[in-house]
Amino acid sequence: MKNKIKKSTAGYAELLRSLKEQIRAAQIRASLSVNREMLAVYWDIGRMIEQRQKSEGWGSAVIPRLSRDICNELPEVKGFSERNLKRMIRFYREYPHLLRKAPQTAAQLPDEKVPQPVAQIQADEKETASEFREAVFGLPWGHNILLMEKVKDISIRFLYMRHTISNGWSRNVLCLMIESNAHKRQGKAVTNFDKLLPSPQSDLALQTLKDPYIFDFLTLDKPFREKELETGLIMHLEKFLLELGSGFAFVGRQHHLDIGEEDFYIDLLFYHLKLRCFVVIELKRGTFKPGYAGQMNFYLNVVDDKLKHETDNPTIGLILCQDKNTTVAEYALRGFSKPIGISEYELTRALPEELKSALPTIEEIEAELGREGK
Repeated sequence: MKNKIKKSTAGYAELLRSLKEQIRAAQIRASLSVNREMLAVYWDIGRMIEQRQKSEGWGSAVIPRLSRDICNELPEVKGFSERNLKRMIRFYREYPHLLRKAPQTAAQLPDEKVPQPVAQIQADEKETASEFREAVFGLPWGHNILLMEKVKDISIRFLYMRHTISNGWSRNVLCLMIESNAHKRQGKAVTNFDKLLPSPQSDLALQTLKDPYIFDFLTLDKPFREKELETGLIMHLEKFLLELGSGFAFVGRQHHLDIGEEDFYIDLLFYHLKLRCFVVIELKRGTFKPGYAGQMNFYLNVVDDKLKHETDNPTIGLILCQDKNTTVAEYALRGFSKPIGISEYELTRALPEELKSALPTIEEIEAELGREGK
């Protein structure tokens, strides 16, 4: 009887798990469907207004009138402010071939001189127009607006679209990535991945690393110690992980290695969920020195021997320094058997004491504001 109950309980748990997965999947599909339909409506509204303005010779004054009338006629419908209608027109202008409509008249034909999105993407991307369309429809309206306003180059915009979808970036995170020029820093580290990692893992690993890393959430007095940098990064772990990129899971700080009755400590140890490997990060103050590569190679040998599971990929090392000579870094990596990357990092400097003394204190500012208010 007990065995039957156990089997029944196990069967119920499995049923419950399956039902939850189905419900979540259905919710996601419904959400994506609603978003896609809304974007299609916005695009079509932008198309109709744009084409009617051209054919009727209407000026911009028609936009506020349309907004007022829509709000009066359909008070329960939101999202048709004057500002949003202008965004819909821009949405259509940016992607005139996103949805092809059968034109009723010659005046409604799309301007074929405007290249399709895929034609504007760099040739080596080799992405299709349908993939671009799916990327646009895979993002919320707010994300699309942000990209249109902040990223002019369509190929770079497409890059941010894909990263946003794959990493699940919020609108604020996407804005931070754009403002920090993440696209310029991706895959720029000096590495030996192409020689030591199989394809496509070598390409994925290279694209995972940046150069430089921007730690603008830290403010350190100069000179600072490596321990202070390490402590600051751990104190702001969420922002640190965001800058590192998607897939990094924090394992530990000053991870202890007991080798030959000697103690060694890895600055930061991570596991990368997409690369399926450990990532060792060593923080260095100042200029890169060739000896850092030897130290990292040693750590990677130990981690591969003592921590790496047989199903894991080879451990990757990342040396972060304030300044590197690319030529020196490339020579330093020659001959090593472990995959290592070398990148720079940038952080916010504390104000010099002489400048601090020249600035008013908070108390002085408050006192001044109090006098002005009287």
